[in-house]
Amino acid sequence: MTIVIQQEPQAVQVPDWVNDLASFRRWARSDDFPSRGWYAYLDGKLWVDPSMERLAHNKLKIKIGLVLTALAEDSDIGQFLGDRMWLTNTSAGLSTEPDGMFVSHGSFEQRLARLARGRNCLEVEGSPDMVLEVVSPTSVQKDTVVLRELYFRAGIREYWIADPRTDEPAFNILKRGRKGFAATRKQSGWVSSGVFAKSFRLTCKEHRTGFPIYTLDMR
Repeated sequence: MTIVIQQEPQAVQVPDWVNDLASFRRWARSDDFPSRGWYAYLDGKLWVDPSMERLAHNKLKIKIGLVLTALAEDSDIGQFLGDRMWLTNTSAGLSTEPDGMFVSHGSFEQRLARLARGRNCLEVEGSPDMVLEVVSPTSVQKDTVVLRELYFRAGIREYWIADPRTDEPAFNILKRGRKGFAATRKQSGWVSSGVFAKSFRLTCKEHRTGFPIYTLDMR
């Protein structure tokens, strides 16, 4: 199996028997699966990122998750799931941990996406309506190229990409087209989402202590 290491690891031990999507999922559910780092099976390759999460990435991921969780629950339109929840789509050869994903009630009812074992579920199987990735210095290729193709192949309607590496964070909603995802045109910083039937705008200011404060406005 090809293993793509996104940063030189301290120690990455992958069992010899992990050689396809099924064995990767079996390893991910086992007690031997690493508790630190990020691992994913993407189109026949095992991707490994043992780096620790940076402050800007963490705060931006949490902010978007809070807004979308409140929207999903207050409007009763579905479930927003944060990171550490697996997403597996066998037809796309994909098993990974997005920074967030949304599944509408309709997608659950139509069995486009499934949650096995109720509250003890470990992963979403199938096609969520929307997936979020927050770019970090070690994930640029994975988030902007590899996952862009695989999430499209997995039947996902919208791919949200946020990039906090600069003072003015980048934020794009990629909508599903005939042959791939295409970025939605912005108007005065606002970008529309068909999944949520809302428009969103991401801004950032710096707290006096140096912490970034992200705001995700919605209308």
